[in-house]
Amino acid sequence: MSSSLPIKGRASLDRVLEASSFLPSSYLSTTSFAQEIIARDLAECSSDELEDDDCDPDDGSEYDAAPGNHAAAALVSRPTGIAYGTLRPTIAGEAQGSLAVTAQDLLESRHAEQSLLRDNHILPPKHPRLPKDSIWKQLYRHMFSTKVPTDGLGPPLSPSTTKALEDSPLLQHDYLEAAASANIIKTTWQREAKTLTQYSRSLIVTFLLHYSVTVTSVFTVGRIGRLELGAVSLATMTANITCYAPIQGLSTCLDTLCAQAYGSGHKHLVGLQLQRMTYLLWMLLLPIATLWWFATPVLGSIIPDQDTAALAGMYLRVLILGTPGVAAFESGKRFVQAQGLFHATTFVLLIGAPLNVLANWFFVWKLNWGFNGAATAVVFTQNLLPLLLFLYVRFIEGMECWNGLSRKALGNWGPMIKLALPGMIMVEAQYFAFEVLTLAASQFGSAHLAAQSVLVTVTSTTFNIPFPLSIAASTRVANLIGARLSDAARTSAKVALVAGILVGLFNLGLLSSLRFQLPYLFTNDEEVASIVSRVLPICAVLQVFDSLAAISHGLLRGIGRQAIGGYTNLGSYYLIALPISFGVGFYLKWQLEGLWFGVAVGLAVVSSVELFYLHHADWSHAVEEAEMRMRSDEASRIELK
Repeated sequence: MSSSLPIKGRASLDRVLEASSFLPSSYLSTTSFAQEIIARDLAECSSDELEDDDCDPDDGSEYDAAPGNHAAAALVSRPTGIAYGTLRPTIAGEAQGSLAVTAQDLLESRHAEQSLLRDNHILPPKHPRLPKDSIWKQLYRHMFSTKVPTDGLGPPLSPSTTKALEDSPLLQHDYLEAAASANIIKTTWQREAKTLTQYSRSLIVTFLLHYSVTVTSVFTVGRIGRLELGAVSLATMTANITCYAPIQGLSTCLDTLCAQAYGSGHKHLVGLQLQRMTYLLWMLLLPIATLWWFATPVLGSIIPDQDTAALAGMYLRVLILGTPGVAAFESGKRFVQAQGLFHATTFVLLIGAPLNVLANWFFVWKLNWGFNGAATAVVFTQNLLPLLLFLYVRFIEGMECWNGLSRKALGNWGPMIKLALPGMIMVEAQYFAFEVLTLAASQFGSAHLAAQSVLVTVTSTTFNIPFPLSIAASTRVANLIGARLSDAARTSAKVALVAGILVGLFNLGLLSSLRFQLPYLFTNDEEVASIVSRVLPICAVLQVFDSLAAISHGLLRGIGRQAIGGYTNLGSYYLIALPISFGVGFYLKWQLEGLWFGVAVGLAVVSSVELFYLHHADWSHAVEEAEMRMRSDEASRIELK
């Protein structure tokens, strides 16, 4: 097998074969809390002979069912732990579980490895080049070909070895690892640009579809009046801080628990963790509902405009009916993601987003419910999405991890809460740092509060382009690091940063050129539109820093340094952005322009710090750390089995 490898590759083959028995789960790591929870559940199942049907482990996991087993999954291209927020999407932090690899993932990984080997001239080209190409084909190849220049590369493999590689995922993976260890696997910016585009395009659609629920509500209310638009902004801020952020943060622990259960082959525990988290979140909704029911006097004591406070309180009372659906959907997304069914959420949103538009028209204009109709449409959508997700799992795929309702979901909450609290604190801190600006804007009057609603909606919508790109960059870099291709990972990171700059410049140009037109998409109020048009140039410049910060944070996740990005974000918001925003907004009386100026400065600091760290990071050391983590993940998976 090794005789056809280039000379440098043969010397490292033995060492690579030893390492290739582990799944390269990149930057993912297990936690002691997660292992404790799974172990307790397994012990309880094994000790309860009366409920065998509820606790049968499914040993036929996707790991063992797929040809070539998980050793062939060097370039699995799925992200993990995605959370679609009501304000801005986030991604789970360090507490992750073993990557669940499906047969489709293995097939995609195999094709990606074959393509990479062909581009490095280790495998013969799939389509041999013609003796004479036209000048246009030569120009196209020069600009867009993913082939690596041939200088210094060894000869291609023999036909017999080529056939073996294409027929055997395991052999192919061994050759890829050996070539990577010999440092002869390279990549090009063309390949990385193509890969990042493939990874991110569906994510961008998914994130924009999900955020369209919020955008549609703002569009609708903005047509009713200035006071109503400001009230929605105030109500959304309250809902995000007191409900949506805690729910999203607590449910991130399922990224660890469900992935850990699925990866260890105990699929029945995935459904058990889903039930347990859903019950916990529903219990927490009781005090939240009480707070929202009496929100009017609370908000009235904080903001000067009592009419706005009264409308916001009424809006929150209606939203109480949608909170069970929000909790169920957040938990349900983790349930399908743990099984590798990331497209399930996309299919749900492809149906839910248009129905949300229809619901806004029906309740607000057809039934003439006005402001309450807009809140009712939100409640309708919030409860529709988990129902659609349930129907997808029930009738399409995902039922293998559901073993029915279980009384065991009512116990073993302690370790789960300990695992969930750090995620909740991090997400809550991120939301509060951004949402407090809405509270500050309310001090300037109803027009400024309404303008703040428009500005938050616009900037959050544009953020849904670079953020999915950052997830794609994180996934790609993590896969290359896991495959021990540090040079290729560096190249991919550079391409991602350039793409981030281009996206930021595109958003900058869009907001700058449409600064006088965009406000009227949301409101007909001249004063509100004037305020928005004055602040939009600051938001336009902010786009470049926002995009770079998103990409940089994604790259830090890819090399296993997500904690640095998290702390940098929080430190910059609380120590730099907010003090500058309040100082310039209130002391210098720049008002809304000052609030957003502070945000722009904070994001500039975030992007600068993260880019500085990435420039000086030791990417080879990241490869070594990834190997240690994947060995730990594999050992934990075997132990839990």
